[in-house]
Amino acid sequence: MQKWERFVVFDVETPNRLSDRISAIGIAVVQQGKVLERLETLVNPESYFEPMNIRITGITPEMVEDAPTFDVLWPQIRPLMESGLLVAHNAPFDMGVLYRCLRGYGFGWGPVVPYACTCQMARRCFSHLPNHRLDTLCRYLGIELNHHQAGSDSLACAQVLLRCLQGGMELERFVRSYDMVDGRTVKTDVRSGRL
Repeated sequence: MQKWERFVVFDVETPNRLSDRISAIGIAVVQQGKVLERLETLVNPESYFEPMNIRITGITPEMVEDAPTFDVLWPQIRPLMESGLLVAHNAPFDMGVLYRCLRGYGFGWGPVVPYACTCQMARRCFSHLPNHRLDTLCRYLGIELNHHQAGSDSLACAQVLLRCLQGGMELERFVRSYDMVDGRTVKTDVRSGRL
């Protein structure tokens, strides 16, 4: 029996290679096999943009000028982020960005936050595919994707999660915890909740 009934699937985009600020975030909440709620917003990262990140995400400094900064946004989205198991594709990256952003703005959270990675799940569930990038999975599964757009990525990741769960994936095997003090993934005994 699964411990988790609600999943907060999220994706972040970053303005530069430091990956310590967010330029966009998308959230899709999954419960009872459906996406029940979505949130997508640009974020003013209060940092510089590198050309490579602009090419990948399409987000420019001008686009985020009037967007909320993370210190304004976090108190609004924190209750949502705490309402279920966090899920992302290549989740250690997204968790790391979130950790560094929280630390940079002086927000505490944790000390450990459980999460699951759909990339890891898909490697087991769709092992025959040549790779398990989100765009590859979406092409294979017929999921619509506007890649590197946080709202689209989070919704597509939610659909991948649902396909894995419908395929009988044992979610608990893929739950990890992110240490929000030291900024690293730690394996958790999901039955006891102990590190």
